[in-house]
Amino acid sequence: MIMSMSIEVIRPGLLTTVQDLGRPGLQRFGVTPGGAMDTLAMRMANVLAGNNEREAVLEATMAGPSLAFERDTLLAIAGGDLSPAIDGEPAPMNRPLYVPAGRTLAFGRPRRGCRAYVAVSGGFDVPEAMGSRSTYLRGGLGGYEGRALQAGDRLAIRAPDDLGSRMAAHMSRELSASERPFLAATWSAVGLHPWERLVRAAGAEPIAAGRPGQGRSALAGASGSSHAATAIIRVLPATHEALFADESLNAIYGEAFAVAPQSDRMGYRLTGTPLRLRQPAELLSEAVAFGTVQVPPDGQPIVLMADRQTTGGYPRIAQVASVDLPLLAQLKPGDRVVFEAITASEAERLLLARERELARLRAGIRLKFR
Repeated sequence: MIMSMSIEVIRPGLLTTVQDLGRPGLQRFGVTPGGAMDTLAMRMANVLAGNNEREAVLEATMAGPSLAFERDTLLAIAGGDLSPAIDGEPAPMNRPLYVPAGRTLAFGRPRRGCRAYVAVSGGFDVPEAMGSRSTYLRGGLGGYEGRALQAGDRLAIRAPDDLGSRMAAHMSRELSASERPFLAATWSAVGLHPWERLVRAAGAEPIAAGRPGQGRSALAGASGSSHAATAIIRVLPATHEALFADESLNAIYGEAFAVAPQSDRMGYRLTGTPLRLRQPAELLSEAVAFGTVQVPPDGQPIVLMADRQTTGGYPRIAQVASVDLPLLAQLKPGDRVVFEAITASEAERLLLARERELARLRAGIRLKFR
């Protein structure tokens, strides 16, 4: 069931698109999965808004949009902190928010991370394309007419399910008894996003990183802007690691790499010590994944992101562990990456632990609003 148009875009922000979990299973046909860059934040926002995790949300990058609500709306904001406010009053992140008709949600400067996710109860209603509502900008596919949002766009919201309806009814009653412009739940989802692996530049301490058992370290945030950050990103060795020279392996696991301005939803370009092969090698193109770290001829690594191509022919030195992809997606140009090698079993353990935490959040909300 589709509800009436209920949100108007007053200002679109720098880059705001409709995203969901993408189009898995179509890479063999040359179709990139796409979807949200930070899938954990997207899923969290949906859970907090009483949705299933796959509902379409808004992904705002760096500078968020200004959205006018034409009807009462239950929503949640997760991911990067872009200073959200409702009618000028700061709006807390990572918790359900009940916003009456006539209010406006706007964003200010980024405080932490660079991508915020706005979920509304029921999910945003745009036509599905190849089984997904996510926007693939390079192909003009999906989302809102295949493009980023523009001023004057009007967004429809799907009807909420039973849980979302119960949450909205409960919060509506609480709001009617107060004089606030909106209602925020007194509880929040904390500890799910790996923010603890993001270290502010100012006053940062050395970060232990490197290859297992080698104890290398890199100074987080050294010689960086006070607004930059360094993230410890855990990786697994990729197919072609053995092709790289020892000094390049020492660099990838012992030095920090900066996120270049040319980075986008397709890939993050990193700058640092050039990585070199032991000797020239002719490689066949192979399938790539979200988080594959490729090294082109100039030696500056590229981390493939949500809108990546489906195959790649550059040598691959590492693969970002799934558990750290959300943190990687929150890095902005100028931020720095320190890679830390872990084993496949450790990567699996970390991911399963995070999924258990998300499952506990879902169960807790259902219990609270049963």
